[in-house]
Amino acid sequence: MLDKTESSVEAVMADIGRRARAAARRLAVASRDEKDRALVAMADALNAAIPAILEANGKDVARAQESGMTAAFVDRLTLNPARIIAMSEGLRAIAELADPVGETIAAWERPNGLKIERVRTPLGVVGVIYESRPNVTADAGALCLKAGNAVILRGGSDSANSSGAIHAALVEGLRAAGLPEDAIQIVPTTDRAAVGEMLKGLSGNLDVIVPRGGKSLVARVQDEARVPVFAHLEGICHVYVDRSADLSMAVAVTANAKMRRTGICGSAETLLVDRAAATTHLAPILDELAARGCEIRATEEVRALYPAAGIAEEADFSTEYLDAIISVALVDGVEGAIEHIESHSSHHTEAILAKDEAAVEAFFNGIDSAILLHNASTQFADGGEFGMGGEIGIATGKMHARGPVGVEQLTSFNYRVRGSGQIRP
Repeated sequence: MLDKTESSVEAVMADIGRRARAAARRLAVASRDEKDRALVAMADALNAAIPAILEANGKDVARAQESGMTAAFVDRLTLNPARIIAMSEGLRAIAELADPVGETIAAWERPNGLKIERVRTPLGVVGVIYESRPNVTADAGALCLKAGNAVILRGGSDSANSSGAIHAALVEGLRAAGLPEDAIQIVPTTDRAAVGEMLKGLSGNLDVIVPRGGKSLVARVQDEARVPVFAHLEGICHVYVDRSADLSMAVAVTANAKMRRTGICGSAETLLVDRAAATTHLAPILDELAARGCEIRATEEVRALYPAAGIAEEADFSTEYLDAIISVALVDGVEGAIEHIESHSSHHTEAILAKDEAAVEAFFNGIDSAILLHNASTQFADGGEFGMGGEIGIATGKMHARGPVGVEQLTSFNYRVRGSGQIRP
């Protein structure tokens, strides 16, 4: 661990940035075979390192529990053999994806004979700042590599041991494929000054930042970063149950959307039920949520129909619980749902459960969120589930990347113009 003086942190981060830029130049011209061999070698190294990773993770989990962290936080932090194997399989899935670098997005010819192509290129150097999820180390490293980018990883102190063990396996994979080990670097200090140096852009060596963590972290990055940011501030996700929804489907999907994993950003935080379906759909859905251990906070109108619910304050409908809690309200059909969601949503993910196609189209057209689902759980808001092999995060902005940030979103493009001696009059 480096000396935690301001000057030493600044010097170390500057060196990391320079080495990342040099590695990025090599990765920009790496072949698909080289990158895919590295990814497969990383996957093999992860599986071989399961005992070491679990030992390191055990230290992080024990410290988190001793510190009184919430159950949801500990769940995000905890690794087991199945989760590590899933990480390695994610790397193999990324290796199977087409190489985005060099892909011709569009091509056309001008009347003067100039042939113009828009071609995908790497972003360069990506900085990823994250907190308790150690799996981000593998996901981010692999996705950036596939897209031809170098990456600088700054994990939180809570997952430092776990992230370090995972990073060691990734470096082993790079080494096996003959790619620069500096292609995936991890910041060797938990000093917050390191984050500050990344937000400054490392003297022009950092091209984009992706924060993965709580609201305070993301807000700081968005406020202070001098380079572009791909991020979402919160995941206040909604499920709307229309009057036309199949009841058994509504019960199963809502329960999954909330309770499969309550601590992820795609977990549903608010349930909206069409008033026309209140007497048929509300109680069965809430009964299932309650049976699974979910605390229900509801409006007085809902509580009149379901007295076991607690009271929802107005603030509840703008809260990302990341826990087994859901806020519930009745709305006047799809238009009422749209109005509520547009007033309270973080523009992350929303779902409609309905048979009525007109209601679905109104929902899809009327809501400005990155991900919209019909008759499916909000927990599918994940790059791996989208067939992207994984994701580096979810972006809710409208520039460049939106929704799951996978390999394609980790590229830029340039224009390649081919002529035969043309000059401009």
